[in-house]
Amino acid sequence: MPYAIVREISASIASCELSFVSREPIDLPLARAQHAAYQRVLEALGCQLIVLPAEDALADAVFVEDVALVLDEVALMTRPGAASRRAEGRAVATVLRKYRPLLAIEAPGTLDGGDVMRVGKRIFVGQSARSNASAVDQLLALLAPHGYRVESVPMRDCLHLKSAVTAVSDDTLLINPQWVSATAFADFKLIEIDPAEPHAANALRIGDALVYPACFPRTQARLQAAGIEVRTVDVSELQKAEGAVTCCSLVFE
Repeated sequence: MPYAIVREISASIASCELSFVSREPIDLPLARAQHAAYQRVLEALGCQLIVLPAEDALADAVFVEDVALVLDEVALMTRPGAASRRAEGRAVATVLRKYRPLLAIEAPGTLDGGDVMRVGKRIFVGQSARSNASAVDQLLALLAPHGYRVESVPMRDCLHLKSAVTAVSDDTLLINPQWVSATAFADFKLIEIDPAEPHAANALRIGDALVYPACFPRTQARLQAAGIEVRTVDVSELQKAEGAVTCCSLVFE
């Protein structure tokens, strides 16, 4: 049974970091209701939830994916690119120590978990404003003993690599080719998002199913046509905080 670490939404989420979306009012009760529904979908797909309480002083803390990377052999604390987010990792590290040996990215390295896409033993890292070359070098050194290959990927016009591409099966990726070049993923089958839905490339794989935003029906149809099971969730308020479905959980066996 996979575990899923989630964290309740901070009362201060309206003060979250934003880079590529305009600030809009966030309906906090609705955001919390949507997050609760997201947790229920994770449970329905077989995840055992580890629910951390909200940290109201940390506006972005619901986005637990950004502070850690959990692999089969080890877990790694990331040192997020936004200085305001670096305290978010403490509570997550306390949990992860129970399940994995713990490694960490050190200064001057910065890395957001949203920039890291793992497919088997390959680790793709987006060249974003939040993740730097020092962190990639550290990942290479830390993960090479466990057989991982680390690849740096150019990207543009979005916050994180997983805004532009995510794995939807062992050999298939969902991609927005306007934000990341398909040439970086020549070994994979690719499903392109519908051009009318530029934010639609972020999907959370749980086993053979995807947790997927309900607001991208055209891309959802492409996924289902490829034989992929899709469980939709409404994350409209979290999207106003530049969030998506992968960033709200850390899923591991």
